[in-house]
Amino acid sequence: MEVIKADELDPTFVDEVKNTPGGELITRCFACGTCTVSCPVREIDDVFNPRKIIHMVLLGMRDKVLNSEFVWLCSGCVACQERCPQGITITELMMALKNIAVKHGIVHDAFKLQAAEIYKFGRLYEVGDLNKRRQKLGLPEIPEQPEPIRKILDEESVGKVAKSVIEETSSEEESK
Repeated sequence: MEVIKADELDPTFVDEVKNTPGGELITRCFACGTCTVSCPVREIDDVFNPRKIIHMVLLGMRDKVLNSEFVWLCSGCVACQERCPQGITITELMMALKNIAVKHGIVHDAFKLQAAEIYKFGRLYEVGDLNKRRQKLGLPEIPEQPEPIRKILDEESVGKVAKSVIEETSSEEESK
């Protein structure tokens, strides 16, 4: 059993979550566990426990929540929120926690790579090979249009994350 140290708790954390889009309903939770029982990710990885995550937020365990892997595990399937008797939009809550983490410069490595790909190509994959296949089938090419996506990402902190990964990757390739 983990000991919770009062001096490591941040009583303002729950308010930050409540004031973030998607987190407004967190204080409705009465810890029934329906979200956890409904979760397909939980069936595969018992680290992911929506009820525990919500409880940790309510306790003010900011560092533990934001620096952990579990907020990044939510698949967004909405099974939890479809069954929540309190109407908490848990999928949106997990997104709110991810957004707060990103705002504080905390991003899971897998998402850093995805953000970099989206920033470079405007999508999660380069369309070069896909366009070659499309051309063989007589289909029009899919244009590479990363600029509109970059504009959006530059307005958000995820743009900074993407740029830092791209720069990091470029400098590693140059040093080889």
